[in-house]
Parts: sequence; C-alpha cells; structure tokens
Amino acid sequence: MDGVERPLSPHLQVYRFQITMVLSSLHRITGLLLTVGAVAFAWWLIALASGPEAYRSVELLYSTWPFKLLLTGWTFCFFFHLCNGVRHLFWDAGRGFEPAQYRASGWAVVVVSMVVSAGYSFLVIF
Repeated sequence: MDGVERPLSPHLQVYRFQITMVLSSLHRITGLLLTVGAVAFAWWLIALASGPEAYRSVELLYSTWPFKLLLTGWTFCFFFHLCNGVRHLFWDAGRGFEPAQYRASGWAVVVVSMVVSAGYSFLVIF
C-alpha cells in the first residue's frame, strides 16, 4: 500500500459519548456483578439446606450493614439489567431507534432502575 499506518477502527477519542455507549458498558458490568451476587445467593441456599447452625452463621454475616450495602448494589444491578433487557427486546422488534427515542428510553432505564432499587431496598433490605 502507501506505507501509512492507519488504525483499523476509530479510537474512543473520535466518538462523542452518548447514553447508549454508557448503558452498554453498564449492562455488561452489571451482568458480571450479578454473577458475584449469584454466588452469594447460592451460599445462602446451601446454608439453608445445611441446617439451622449453618444458616444462622450465614444470616449473621448477611444481616450486617456492609453486606446490606452490597445487596443494595446487587439490587440495582438486577433492576438495571432487567430494564435494559426490556429495552433491548423493543430494539429486537425494530422499535426505538430514533435518536429521541433511544435517549428517552435510556434515561428511562436509569431512572426506573434507581427508583425501583431504592424502593425495594427500603422495603425489603433495610
């Protein structure tokens, strides 16, 4: 060719950050964090099946403030992942691709996730 080294794809500095970029990354991160939460849930289920003493020891740990904060974070991860998944189902159906629509649905995912997570955490966790 002409000997000029060109990048294969544009670098992040070329792109202007949009809500879809942030939500895509957050969707992947929350999915990974939900996996860690699933391990904690499995540990709780195993303790439940192992008898009262095993359950009591896990319940003692899970009732501490630091763990409740982790549980609140996992709650947000769950509701965000759920809401963003519903948004993707609409996209799979070919709806919501106009710029105003994907911005509105993106902000709706963020707001609904935060409100539902806060409500659930207030009513159930604390």
